[in-house]
Amino acid sequence: MRNLLLFVLLLGSTGAFAQQDGADLSRGFPDDDWDNSPATNDSGEPANADALGSGFADGDGWGDDDSWGDDWEDQSASKWLALSGFVEGALGSRWDEDEAVGRYGTLADARWRLETGWSNDSVKLTYKGDFLADGIDEEFELDLRDVSIAFSPAANLDAKLGRQVLTWGTGDLLFLNDLFPKDWVSFFAGRDDEYLKAPSNSLRLTQYNGIVNIDFAWTPKFTSDEYIRGERFSYFSPFVGAIIGDEPPLQVDEPDDGLSDGEYALRLFKTVNGVEYALYGYYGFFKTPSQVTGPFMLTFAPMSSLGGSLRRTLGPGLFNVEASYYYSRDDSSGTDPLIANSQLRLLTGYEWEAARNFNVGLQYYLEHIRDHDKLIANSPTPEFEPPENRHVLTTRLTYRAMQDKLNWSLFAFWSPNDNDAYLRPVVTYRASDNWTTTAGLNLVGGKDIYTFFGQFEDNSNAYVRVRYNY
Repeated sequence: MRNLLLFVLLLGSTGAFAQQDGADLSRGFPDDDWDNSPATNDSGEPANADALGSGFADGDGWGDDDSWGDDWEDQSASKWLALSGFVEGALGSRWDEDEAVGRYGTLADARWRLETGWSNDSVKLTYKGDFLADGIDEEFELDLRDVSIAFSPAANLDAKLGRQVLTWGTGDLLFLNDLFPKDWVSFFAGRDDEYLKAPSNSLRLTQYNGIVNIDFAWTPKFTSDEYIRGERFSYFSPFVGAIIGDEPPLQVDEPDDGLSDGEYALRLFKTVNGVEYALYGYYGFFKTPSQVTGPFMLTFAPMSSLGGSLRRTLGPGLFNVEASYYYSRDDSSGTDPLIANSQLRLLTGYEWEAARNFNVGLQYYLEHIRDHDKLIANSPTPEFEPPENRHVLTTRLTYRAMQDKLNWSLFAFWSPNDNDAYLRPVVTYRASDNWTTTAGLNLVGGKDIYTFFGQFEDNSNAYVRVRYNY
């Protein structure tokens, strides 16, 4: 699988394919509409001007011709990018103390964002980082979101090297082929949706040609999700059959640092007659611990995936469909209950403007576990295993008022067969170009404490964030 990904990339970079005209030859990483950022961010504002998304997360500017400087006629022109950023304070709390964790607080951030960079006609240097004082973890942190260099090593080939946020796919807060790291602790705590997508130290290459465009990402050192492990939020442990915090602590072994334990991701994408097509491949590991090696001892099981997606306009809105197959390389037969089984994941969605300033997005998601009967037959705790088919329905409702200064949004997850749900109402008020206030709830619950959302019921919380942009 890994050799296949490298072969396809090298084949595309030979330049043997005929050049394509128009937007497909845009320089820099394109505004290729293939990320799975939601149509709106957590403030309810459009995440992208074209409402279709951007090939890169966090507004890295590759799709903007101005990002390389204003004076194209002066080949020696270079400039420092404008210094910008924000200062933000955030507080969040449960309304009942979580006995497993032993506190009410879920969020206590003081954050200072600094963005700058330098570019000329051939190279762009980017810096985007946060100085964070985290009152819950009681520590100071430098969160580097983007420290990278971007350049074009060959005709129709763009490269970006360094720490960066990577993303692709078509889902709204549901990720099938986007196997780049996610920060679920920030998501449940009520931080801005930007922080759901975590950075990694990677090389990304994008090659454009007349047949199909090629995107390749290599992360030499495996980067897992920031998953819930009991320190800030409690979770269900099948080892004890109960909700626990960080006692006893989980012991998680990461893959070795060798290049053989890195991650490789590939995307082939093309737009034909207004329909966006993509194929995906991945070679690496499950992004959360998925293999039991002993009591409270876990590791990341090897995994490869293949998938595809389609997105197009349909009627008054946008329709998307996406699928992915996860192949558990160390448990292909599904008989080892200590290693995650292979899975098939399917997603379809539709979003449209139902009324003026009121947008609606709907999704259906299926997670099918292969060889589920073997899993149940061999599991020491079959009563806690997930169902063979997990169905999830989502709704995103967004209303913009007062000339977009006031935004209301609700994102809801509901699983009819797990009988659990997760609601995320958010209201954002923009007092001026500089000042923004956001308040929201994370409401989680379910019938059983061992289901995906049901285990987090005691983590339900409210939060508020105040931000000053400069």
